[in-house]
Amino acid sequence: MKFVPFCASVLVGAALVATSFAAENENPVVTLKTSMGDISLELYPDKAPLTVENFLKYIDDDFYKGTIFHRVIRGFMIQGGGFTSKMAKKGTRPPVKNEAANGLKNERGTIAMARTMVPDSATAQFFVNTVDNANLNFKNPGPRGIGYCVFGRVTQGMDVVDKIEAVTTGVRGGMRDVPQAEVVIEDAIRMETKPEVEAPVEPQPEAGATPAL
Repeated sequence: MKFVPFCASVLVGAALVATSFAAENENPVVTLKTSMGDISLELYPDKAPLTVENFLKYIDDDFYKGTIFHRVIRGFMIQGGGFTSKMAKKGTRPPVKNEAANGLKNERGTIAMARTMVPDSATAQFFVNTVDNANLNFKNPGPRGIGYCVFGRVTQGMDVVDKIEAVTTGVRGGMRDVPQAEVVIEDAIRMETKPEVEAPVEPQPEAGATPAL
């Protein structure tokens, strides 16, 4: 008779351990609260540990609050995280190592780090792919083949990404492809729970370019 409650307690204990383990291994989730709506991102620290750590540090420091999506190219991507509404470039921490060789692809809905032509030059700026951009994927370790590091994916708000992609752009502050009406990141916060993944929306035709700083 004593055997049954003993087994039940073991099962309850095992369930609590499993729940605790799952919680500890949940991928980080971030919400970008923009002037056009919210975008939720699931990050992949198992694939890009240095990049995710770097991104979350900027999140925790409120670095992105008040920055804008300063480069929007229809059929390619939306880029932000580096300039204020006055087109002033924000100071950053040292660049992070390029982890593009992690197996993740620059597919529609993924978030990746923007950089210069120098492979290990990414700091705070990021972009969301609005189409599959195979030309940005890792091909080889050389400067021309290393690609752009994907470190997460949009789980909710891809419709917001599409709305941002559709805004009218022009030249501002000596830069091309800047939205004529500001698209502001009003806040960027870590979330306690992971939102459900939305069904994918059909992509637009691809266009060639690179997400430069």
